[in-house]
Amino acid sequence: MNTYRTIDLFAGIGGIRQGFEAFGCKNVFTSEWDKVAQKMYTANFGEIPKGDITKINPMDIPEHDILLAGFPCYYSVLSEAGRVFQIHTVHFYSTYKKFCASNNLTLFC
Repeated sequence: MNTYRTIDLFAGIGGIRQGFEAFGCKNVFTSEWDKVAQKMYTANFGEIPKGDITKINPMDIPEHDILLAGFPCYYSVLSEAGRVFQIHTVHFYSTYKKFCASNNLTLFC
């Protein structure tokens, strides 16, 4: 059986990674910019996520089979009338699109 390699972008505390690892995938790279989420991720998986994906050279990201990208749900809880949520959702999608374009990846939306 093949082991699929994943990268975990906008990782939060690692919920998406945990689901894929339950089915035998191996995570090879993680990016999360929120310091509190990084601490919880480290407690959950024993590794410190890299920071803001926009500041990471795409050449420093290992080869992988599956790109995991979490939705920024944290901000929907903090948002007031959805304003903060909208700002960070736009940042999420624009960052994700730039990352995929720079790595010749197809977006599945």
